[in-house]
Amino acid sequence: MTTGYVWHELFGWHDTGSGPLFPADPAAGIQPLAHLAHPDTKRRMHELIAVSGLLDHLTRIPTRVATEAEILRVHTPEHVERIQRESGLPKGGDAGDGFSPFGKGGYDIAALAAGSAIAMVEAVAGRSVDNGYALVNPPGHHALPGTGMGFCIFNNVAVAVRHAQAELGIRRVAVVDWDVHHGNGTQAAFADDPTVLTISLHQDNCFPPDSGPVTDRGRGAGTGYDLNIPMPPGTGDGGYRYAAEAVIAPALEAFRPELIVVASGFDANGMDPLARQLISSRAFVHLTETVMAAADSSAGGRLVLVQEGGYSPVYVPFCGLLTIATLAGVPVLEDPILPIIAGQAGHELEPHQKDAVDRAAALVTDITAG
Repeated sequence: MTTGYVWHELFGWHDTGSGPLFPADPAAGIQPLAHLAHPDTKRRMHELIAVSGLLDHLTRIPTRVATEAEILRVHTPEHVERIQRESGLPKGGDAGDGFSPFGKGGYDIAALAAGSAIAMVEAVAGRSVDNGYALVNPPGHHALPGTGMGFCIFNNVAVAVRHAQAELGIRRVAVVDWDVHHGNGTQAAFADDPTVLTISLHQDNCFPPDSGPVTDRGRGAGTGYDLNIPMPPGTGDGGYRYAAEAVIAPALEAFRPELIVVASGFDANGMDPLARQLISSRAFVHLTETVMAAADSSAGGRLVLVQEGGYSPVYVPFCGLLTIATLAGVPVLEDPILPIIAGQAGHELEPHQKDAVDRAAALVTDITAG
């Protein structure tokens, strides 16, 4: 098994400003503090991958910058132009929602993130590697065609999927999003397209507000190809395992994609400050094994994971390490925090969690291989 890996030091230089969520504002009582989406969390993940020895077993894929034309397959010219313009300002700008700042030169880093997702898809589609992990920053799955939001500037996954369809001869793609927040931007990008199945496993009504109910199914020709699995707050490993087995695996089997791309957020972990789920690294391992089996079944193993959120600098590195080690089939370190997270109550599948998953599972029958 050959696993590709992407990281560039500039991803650790993405500037998220001086406020913990909103910009620092003394009049409002908001003190300066490292932003919750500070890039050090992902830098720490890369460093753990290196120090653990896992990096020695991975194939580094060169990064590249996405062209305007590649970004415009998903985003409007107005959005791209605004990001470019604000990127030249002395203090940068905002992705579009007022709490997703970026510093001067932010366009270049965001385009590098989108282009590096493309580079990983090219490597996997071209069989340079069997599968791959793109540790990029800023994340992308909340970015809508006309605006960024939720710390996302460009939708890295959507840009990479459209590139695969336009340039690499791949028609059917499944996107599995296990970030704890609803993948609203990716869903919007493909809502009317039956050639792209989007599956979002997220905490119910966390972010964006009122986004990602099980009743969101897509529109027009794409109806039935948006599949949402909104999980109750407090769901642990058992609920996520059941969602993988009852919804994600059978949906991928029904769709038979030629490529699977995962929006890989680690913010469902039990130490995350921006969500209220409880899962441990072992749940991410199980999710990874689920999509690997599905890729082997229909896509010749072609599987790409692209980094999204995750805001615990303590636990995200271990969740990421175990996920990539699973992709590569190379065990390195045990998760030293697992006894703390896994030892807490709440990991058994609860009846209300099962009911939530079963509502989504009932919709899998609408998915066909086309």
